[in-house]
Amino acid sequence: MAETRIGFAVTGSFCTFKAVFPQMALLVEKGYRVTPIMSENAYSTDTRFGRAVDWVKQAEELTGQRVIHTIAQAEPIGPKKLLDLLIIAPCTGNTLGKLACGIYDTAPTLAVKSHRRNDRPVLIAVSTNDALASSAPGIGMLQCRRGFYFVPYGQDDDSGKPTSCVADFTRLLPAAEAALEGRQLQPMLL
Repeated sequence: MAETRIGFAVTGSFCTFKAVFPQMALLVEKGYRVTPIMSENAYSTDTRFGRAVDWVKQAEELTGQRVIHTIAQAEPIGPKKLLDLLIIAPCTGNTLGKLACGIYDTAPTLAVKSHRRNDRPVLIAVSTNDALASSAPGIGMLQCRRGFYFVPYGQDDDSGKPTSCVADFTRLLPAAEAALEGRQLQPMLL
């Protein structure tokens, strides 16, 4: 596993960071070499869920690597074949839509484009309030594409937020191992 290189891209679903960062730590603990990637918003926006500088510091301390946070830094991922798997956790509706439509204007989305040029897998951990609304087409498009896999997900508050879905981040590790084998962890929908 020490030879297996995983990119871990974090996008702006700030409320899930406390569930996501322990999964990054678990991958490192299991012997994977993890490279942190953050969207510009995740890298620089302070929220009620924490200060950006603290999340960046945590990612760098967990992985021992500097956070990739610009398009220029993400571009070499594919040409240099830097990763075996790219994880986006959390993956916002905005990022899902961009990936579905071929828009690569953030570090995580360009990392996906660059990484996929080598036909390598991408694992998506959905976290969006509109998964069963305006983000549904993007999710469906990506679920149909070869090389894209999903951390099992489901509704997180069916009465309070009836269109919201979030990945079960505790299943990220087995979903990553399945994606590395070219399999979708089942059941995908919880």
